[in-house]
Amino acid sequence: MPGNSFGNLFKLTTFGESHGVAIGGIIDGCPAGLEIDVEKVQNDLDRRRPGQSAIVTQRKEPDTVEFYSGIFEGKSTGTPIGFVIRNANQKSKDYSHIKDTYRPSHADYTYDEKYGVRDYRGGGRSSARETACRVVAGSIAKQLLKDIKINAFVSSVGKMELQKNYSELNFSEIEKNPVRCPDPEMAREMEAYIKEIRSEGDTVGGTVQCVIKNVPKGLGEPVFDKLHAELGKAMLSINAVKGFEYGSGFEGTKMRGSEHNDHFNTDGSTQTNLSGGIQGGISNGMDIYFKVAFKPVATLMQKQQTINSKGEEVEMQGKGRHDPCVVPRAVPIVEAMAALVLADFYLQNKSSKI
Repeated sequence: MPGNSFGNLFKLTTFGESHGVAIGGIIDGCPAGLEIDVEKVQNDLDRRRPGQSAIVTQRKEPDTVEFYSGIFEGKSTGTPIGFVIRNANQKSKDYSHIKDTYRPSHADYTYDEKYGVRDYRGGGRSSARETACRVVAGSIAKQLLKDIKINAFVSSVGKMELQKNYSELNFSEIEKNPVRCPDPEMAREMEAYIKEIRSEGDTVGGTVQCVIKNVPKGLGEPVFDKLHAELGKAMLSINAVKGFEYGSGFEGTKMRGSEHNDHFNTDGSTQTNLSGGIQGGISNGMDIYFKVAFKPVATLMQKQQTINSKGEEVEMQGKGRHDPCVVPRAVPIVEAMAALVLADFYLQNKSSKI
């Protein structure tokens, strides 16, 4: 199975399955001498971990990161940073009923078709549990980037959408509610809705918006490795993601060019920012902002018709502990993947200049 690594100069390779002994990763390319605050890494993991509120999966995992290499006396040594996160609360029996059954909209069928074998316990390698490794690497990337501020938040749940521009929001409110929406009133409504959906044994999707401030000019390449293209790849690699848009996005298609163009100020900044901080695939110093769309979680606590490995029609119902809405826990994952992309381009920029 290729495709377990992300990045070029700042590179993450992950390993492990949802119900194996542990998940983990190796970070290559972190410069030597970087002061690494392990508590900040753990804090980001705590934001992603299961069991943190009533509206997420109740799987109880401490998600404590253990570093095995690449850090000495609080600083990176320049060698590969190896880490693991042990799985402490597996309930593999919750998945025995799908050993030979394909769950609708899961990777069960495609894994069997591609590899001829699959770890059905929690989805194995296809489980979103793998994203904890991304959060570890992304947290270290954020510490490398220092002055760049990356803030993600829930901007919609189902048809409930935050209408305010991000400039009107107080990002300090994001972590004050379990939905991670910076508008307290909307957060309460979203939380009540998610609980209602959960009580019906159903799930709901939503969007996560990300805003990146203090981005240096010149990150990204103008042809295939455009900054927005790499951000799109990063976000679309996250489990359950169905869409990515940056800047004016799809709404920009409804505008005329005379309305859409970002006119310059004399210092090179722009009067508007419909470009989303990226022009020609390269950062221009303005805020980068984008949205990531997450589908409803595919595992339902309702009966569904499906097929088994023999091609027979069967009925199945989800068991175990699952998120009724994935977006609150996806917030730190979106931040992490954004940080990995920016860290990679940041190092590429440094190596391309004399």
